[in-house]
Amino acid sequence: MVAGLDLRNARAVLEYGPGNGIVTDHIRREIAPHTRLAAIEINPRMAALFKQRHPDIPLFEDTVANARMICDYAGMDFVDCVVSGLPWSTFSEPLQVKVLDETMRVLKPGGSFVTFAYIHGLALPTGKRFACLLHKYFHIVSKSHVIWGNVPPALVYRCRR
Repeated sequence: MVAGLDLRNARAVLEYGPGNGIVTDHIRREIAPHTRLAAIEINPRMAALFKQRHPDIPLFEDTVANARMICDYAGMDFVDCVVSGLPWSTFSEPLQVKVLDETMRVLKPGGSFVTFAYIHGLALPTGKRFACLLHKYFHIVSKSHVIWGNVPPALVYRCRR
């Protein structure tokens, strides 16, 4: 997920839905020592696992629909990159729109947004709608090839504001 992101030069990175922090491991390897990193996780069980794995990373147990408020609290005016582990195809249209609107409030112009989708979710109306919404919010949207080794198989969306 982090391949191709210019994390070394990022001043601030925000992770949505980091779960237990596996992708966070990869983000940490790529960012510079001065880069600010924060995460938002709504699931208390996942948040507890994340805190065990990354006790030094600010974790906000909240909804990403509050990303602007969270960034303000964390002292991040804008972020260079949002890395999302959210299950977009399970979200209603109003929630997809709300979260993408909020993402635009925190992502700097030219910033990157990266997320993934399981291939079985791509055929769902919610998955198709999310793919269309990405093109409305971002100037550049690309998809990776299907990663068949992932269980379940998935692809990565890379977007630039």
